Amino acid sequence: MSLELLRSLVWMDYRLAVVFTVVLPLILLLWAVIQNVPAITHLLVIYWRVASLLVITVYLMIPQWPVSYVTGFAALVLIPISLWFWADLNEEISDRKDLLGQIFSSWRWAVTLYCVLAALGQAFYLRCAFIPDEVSTAACQVWLEAPLSYKELLHVNAKPGTLGFFAAAALIIYVLYLSYFVFVRLPKQGRSATGL
Repeated sequence: MSLELLRSLVWMDYRLAVVFTVVLPLILLLWAVIQNVPAITHLLVIYWRVASLLVITVYLMIPQWPVSYVTGFAALVLIPISLWFWADLNEEISDRKDLLGQIFSSWRWAVTLYCVLAALGQAFYLRCAFIPDEVSTAACQVWLEAPLSYKELLHVNAKPGTLGFFAAAALIIYVLYLSYFVFVRLPKQGRSATGL
């Protein structure tokens, strides 16, 4: 694949990520809160906890740390799981036939499809994390262009290492919380998001 085609696909991926993983779920969360729909609100809160790994990934990419390729891929795998895992919420949401329920279900299918396709595409670039000095190759650097542009837009005077440090701290907290959930809470509550 040519570098220009890869660059176009990567930038399209970042744009789709902003729409499907940030803008639409934020609108849906506000709508669910205003309409007082607990099942959708609860699922979207779970979604935001999981999807925060995407933000951590962007900040890990700014100092060009190879682990960011792994965290980005992991986020794309975890997001669909978080949206479909909960039996009690799935049942409540599938019973909703109103406009919010239909739009939420459409978004859930769309973001799942996006995550699966994006994960398949990014799987080829996991080598950027595991092969020494691979992150400096042109193909791996293409994935860093959008986060570096983001840094120049919002964090002009910040040092990449400082942003990376805070992202690494956030990643440690994320992994600790995920480990606690998987090994402590999940065995107790199973597939019930409410724990009942």
